Formats: sequence, C-alpha cells, structure tokens
Amino acid sequence: MVLLSQEVILPHHKKALMHIILLGIKKKNIHKIIYFLAIVGALIGQGQEQTVGLFLNTPAAAPGYTLFAPMSYNVTYLIDNNGELVQSWPSEYRPGLSVYILENGDLLRTRIIQGQLFQTGGHGGGVEIIDWDGNLVWEFDYFSDQYWQHHDIESLPNGNVLLIAWEHKADASAIANGRNPNMLAGSQQPFGFWPDHIIEVNPESNSIAWEWHVWDHLIQDYDSSKVNYGVVSDHPELVNLNYPSGPNTSGDWLHINAVDYNAELDQIILSVHHFGEIWIIDHSTTTIEAASHTGGNSGKGGDLLYRWGNPQAYIGGNSNERIFFGQHDARWIEDGSQIMVFNNGSGRPGGSYSSIDVITQPIGEDNLYVLDSNGIYGPDTLSWQYTATPLGDLFAANISGAHRLENGNTLICDGPRGHYFEVDSAGSLVWDYVNPVVNTGPLYQGQEIPTQGSAQNSTLNRTFRVHRYPTDYLGFAGHNLEPTGPIELYMNTHDLTYLPDKHSLHQNYPNPLNPETIIPYDLPENIFVNITIYDLLGRQVKTLVNQVQNAGFNSIQWNATNDYGEPVSAGIYLYQIQAGTFYQTRKMALLR
Repeated sequence: MVLLSQEVILPHHKKALMHIILLGIKKKNIHKIIYFLAIVGALIGQGQEQTVGLFLNTPAAAPGYTLFAPMSYNVTYLIDNNGELVQSWPSEYRPGLSVYILENGDLLRTRIIQGQLFQTGGHGGGVEIIDWDGNLVWEFDYFSDQYWQHHDIESLPNGNVLLIAWEHKADASAIANGRNPNMLAGSQQPFGFWPDHIIEVNPESNSIAWEWHVWDHLIQDYDSSKVNYGVVSDHPELVNLNYPSGPNTSGDWLHINAVDYNAELDQIILSVHHFGEIWIIDHSTTTIEAASHTGGNSGKGGDLLYRWGNPQAYIGGNSNERIFFGQHDARWIEDGSQIMVFNNGSGRPGGSYSSIDVITQPIGEDNLYVLDSNGIYGPDTLSWQYTATPLGDLFAANISGAHRLENGNTLICDGPRGHYFEVDSAGSLVWDYVNPVVNTGPLYQGQEIPTQGSAQNSTLNRTFRVHRYPTDYLGFAGHNLEPTGPIELYMNTHDLTYLPDKHSLHQNYPNPLNPETIIPYDLPENIFVNITIYDLLGRQVKTLVNQVQNAGFNSIQWNATNDYGEPVSAGIYLYQIQAGTFYQTRKMALLR
C-alpha cells in the first residue's frame, strides 16, 4: 500500500485551495496518480483555473461510487471518490430525471420521450432498465394527452417500480369537485387541470399493479353543494382542492417531485412542491382501498397518513409555521425513523437559501401518526440541518437533492450548478466534485461551464440528483470497477495543453482588488493582443499587454499602478481586450 498526500493550489471562483488526499492506492495505479498530478502541475504552470471534476477528497468521505445523470446529456456516469470513471450507460434519451442502480447491477432510469403538454418542469414520459453492459432490457412508456410520467421513480423489493404521473382533468371536472373557477388557468392554459397520481408497474407483465390518485382524497370549503365540502382544518388527511390560493396558470397543481418507499412500514413518501409539504400514504392497500378512506395496514385507505412542512396547506397554522419552500428529494434515512428533505428555499422569508432538513417523524407503535393538541402534525423542530456559510452560498432554486450515507455523512447535489459535495455531521466539507458534462458531452478541464438560459444559477451541467452507493453494494458484485481516468478531457496528453474554442475576457479575481488582481483571458489562436486599463472617463491608465501571444488560456496581473508605476486611487476601472476583431470590456473595483 502507498500513501500519497499532495496539496495543490488552484485558482477557482470559490476556492483557492484544493487538498486532495489519495489513500490506499495500489502500486499498479501509481502511474495514474503521477499523471493526474502532472495535469494539475501543468494547469498551475499555465495559471489556469480548474472548473470541473474533483476538488476535494479526504479520508472522512464515505467510501463508494457516485451515480449521476447530467440533465442535458444522454449518458449516466458512475465515478469513484477520486473522480475517476468506473462505468457509464448511454441511452437514446436524456434523463427525465431520476436514475438508480438496482441490486442486480442494472440501471433504472427515467427518460424524456416527448415534448411538454403544458408549461412546467419535470416532464419525462417513460422508464427504462439498461443492464451493466449497456443493453436495453425493459422499457415502459406512460404518456398521452391524458397522463404523463414525470420526475422520480422508485424500485420496490418485489421488482415493481413506482412512477409519479400527472393526469388530465378538464376544467369542468375540477369545478364539479369544488375548485374555484377563478383559480383555473382558463384561456391561458387550454389543457385543463393536472393533479398527480402514483402507479406501480410490474416489469414482468408490463402492467399496472397498483395505483393511488390524489383526486380521490379531496376536500374543499368553496362550494357547499359538493359532497367533498367541509372544514379543511378538521380533515388534514384530505387535500384542499383550493390550495394554493390564486390562479394556477400552468395546470400543474401539485408538482410532486420525489417518491420514496419504506419497506418496513409499507408506506410511500411524496414531496409536494407547490404545497411546500411532504406526504406519507399507505402502500399496503389494494387499488380499490387506495381510492377510499378505509383499508390497508393503517385502516385509512388512501388518505394521507402524515404531512409536514406547511400547516397552511390544511389550514392548521399560519405562514410563520411554514418550513419547506419549493423542496425536492424527500426520503427516509436508512432506519426509517427520520426523513431528509432538500429544502430549496425559494421565496423563504428573510431571503432565499437552501437547506438540508431532517425531521424525526412522530410515529407510534401502530405505525400511525398523531396530531399534536393544536391540530398540527409535529415535530416542532428539526433534528438536523445543513446550511452553507454564508447562507446564500447554497441556493438551488430548483431540482437538487441530498441523502444520508452509511458513515453518517450527507451527500448533497446543488442541481442547477451541477455541484456535488459531501459534509460530515458537523457540516464540514469532506468531498467536492463539479459535473464536467454538458449538452455536447464532457468539457475540457479549464473550460467555463455554459449557463442554461436565464434561470438563476442554472448551468448546462445541471443535475437532478446524485447517489453514492457503498463499495459492497449488491449491484456491483461480479462487475469490473477499475477506474479509467477522469471524465473531463485533456486535449493533448503529451504536453498537457489544450485550446479554448473562442476569445473570452473573464472577470478579474479578486474583485474588488487591493491592490493586486488577476485578469484571465482566452485565445483560440496566435494573435496580436492589447489589454488596457481605463478609468470611468475613458482615460488610459495602464497598458498591460501589447504584443503577439500564443493561443491558450492566459492571464495577466495588475498591481493598481498606472503606466508610470504610480499607485492609482480607489474607484471603478474598466479593462478591455482587443485581439484582431474581438473586443470585450469588463469592470473592476479598487479598494484602498
């Protein structure tokens, strides 16, 4: 056994220090480590910025392999803790959104097979299983103008698969059930109203073995002539048809985005995005019982057994008691006594930031949940929470997830940024990785990650969720997990250089500066380059570059002096690059 410990300094938009510790490397793999460190050294020598791949791996990280499916690409990847690829599964389709490894080593994934019927996120339409060798062994499409699979799936111990899906309800049907007509989309949305349902599919028969529909468990206090009219706060087991208040312009009423199964309880947990809640329902029912209010282990049929995160949804509390805001990825922690939720925090009072929230569910010996005396489901407080410092450093406006690892650490996916990281119970960072794959495939190390439209913090390497499987996971038995190198590319392995694909002038760092800063810029060709500093009046302050330069990723330092070597005053300055016909100008601030 060999121990290598290397501390590497790399410029990065968030960190200047990368500490990589590689433990337990076999002698036959030493050449791979030397090669990796050579790449790092080349990047340092060229003054390059690391943008993707592994940033941190410490001995405190949970051993295992991390699975992820870039949302804009058709390949699913499995990497080790050193950021090296051990397996990949191509598909004809982009993920629609979830992927999992089954205990037999097959890959279970959702897929996008059709365009959107209405304007909302998460469309999929189908599910497939791909074996370890990349062969398609099962597919199930569930889409039409009346129903549509979306977001998440869950494999059950019996081999069946749970799917989340929308189902179409005409406006007239919604009104007939007590929906306030003023809260319907009307002419803005010709496709009607789309509540959710859950189906269980048997892959052997390709048939639906069980189903649950929220439409069977409604209450409303708008239209007293309907049979489901009642006092909403007296029936937390039912779903308020007229929540949230206000018009629903997309038709996507609930937007359930996560499903998880507890085999010991035979219960299902759902994340209901638009309600700011998690729900638990009984899976032990028949389909007939699931449409009723009796039956199953709970005796409550398909009614909600438990809900948490926003008592306003059942008029059981006020806005101050709401905890979840746009949450994703609700799941039981392994022993089933606690639930972990990625709380995106969109619209959170006091400012938007994300947190990973853990609650201890109030479950009795009969596996039933009880209301507190105030008519609200407990607990009153979280059992554990992770937030970034400062809070805004972790804010994922959508997608994203988290799950508890075997050693007690938590693996977190900042979905819009394609950023995966692991923290220990104290919140300390122990593993850090940025997805290097975008819609065109893997990036070159050092390439800037393209952004995704105008969405906040959204990049083309965005990822719905990630999963870490332990090294002894049953699905890995008998399969080759030999690492094959990083996913990110290095164009020339002889001199470890690669070229940018376009001219670019990047933001200086640090900014504000006091008194030194680095200005990075990219040249796809050998060309005459001029980089000049100006004040806000357009007066030249200092020429930094005025010569022919070679193609590559470049940078130049400015020490806040003018052409005469004299210090300049604090204020806002402009820096401009001219390379052939390419011009670009950026701002920077100088503090004194």
